[in-house]
Amino acid sequence: HDWIGAHTRMLEYFGGSSAIWVPDQLKSGVTDSCRYEPGVNRSYQELATHYGAVVVPARPGKARDKAKVESMVLVAQRWILARLRNETFFSLAALNARIRALLLDLNARTMRAYGASRQELFEQLDRPALRPLPASRYELATWKPCRVNIDYHVEVDHNWYSVQYQLV
Repeated sequence: HDWIGAHTRMLEYFGGSSAIWVPDQLKSGVTDSCRYEPGVNRSYQELATHYGAVVVPARPGKARDKAKVESMVLVAQRWILARLRNETFFSLAALNARIRALLLDLNARTMRAYGASRQELFEQLDRPALRPLPASRYELATWKPCRVNIDYHVEVDHNWYSVQYQLV
C-alpha cells in the first residue's frame, strides 16, 4: 500500500508520468528478479498500466543502472535530513511542510556543473516528455483467490458476499 501510494503521490507532484519506470529490486515492486524476464508485482503492474508506463527493474547488483538516484539520495540526506536533525516537530503535517520547504529550496539551488537549478532542468527537459495523468487516480486493488461455497457466497476479510449461482 505504501509503495503504490508513494508512486501515486509522486506522479501527481510531477504532473505526469514517464514512459519507463526503473525501480530497484525490492519485493514491493518486483516478485522475481530474473535478469531477462523479471516478475513485477501485480498491483504495481496495474499501477504502471493505469499511468501508461512500462516497468523495467534495475538489474540486481548493478549500481550503474541507478547511479543518479543513489547520488540524489545522498544529496537529499545532506541538504534535507541533516538540516532537520536538530528541529522538533509535534505533528506529521508540520514535518511534511518543513520537508517540502527544504525540497523547494534544494531544487531551486543552481548546480555548478549545469549552470541551472534542478527545477529549471526539470521544466526544460523532463516536463515536456511526461505523459499526462489519467482523469482518475489509481485505486489499489487487493487480489485474493476465492472459492465459491455451495451457498453462493465467498469470504473476503471475514465478510461474506453473494455471487451468481453459475460461479459454483
